[in-house]
Amino acid sequence: METILFGAGCFWHVEKIFFNTKGVMTTAVGYAGGQTNNPTYNQVCSGLTGHAEVVKVEFNENEISVKELLNTFWEIHDPTQINRQGPDIGSQYRSCIFSSNQNHLNIIRNIIINIENTKRYQLPIATILYEEEKFWLAEEYHQKYLIKNH
Repeated sequence: METILFGAGCFWHVEKIFFNTKGVMTTAVGYAGGQTNNPTYNQVCSGLTGHAEVVKVEFNENEISVKELLNTFWEIHDPTQINRQGPDIGSQYRSCIFSSNQNHLNIIRNIIINIENTKRYQLPIATILYEEEKFWLAEEYHQKYLIKNH
């Protein structure tokens, strides 16, 4: 089983899409990329923790590749927006990817270069790539929120 963290705005929508993706074994929502240990949702929303809302995606590479997961990631949000997605504004909504797998990091870097070279988007990619996977689980009521409530 492999793990990658995706930040693409509010984690509820992102989790629902990845949860329903073939080859994804499990998902969880939480926080990553900041300096506060075990932050709460309210702390992250303050913008003072440095964390982004992220979805931890555990997947089977025999069923889905990192490239396929990235295709979904690019399709579900605007990776050119800085510190926002749609109406959600703040650094906690930044576009970001976290991985400690060097092979995955190389694939991600190459795909970003390819996207930039092909001018897929009018603006440059603002997605931040982190070479770590330090993840803090969000409160239980956030887990599978849209799956349970819609």
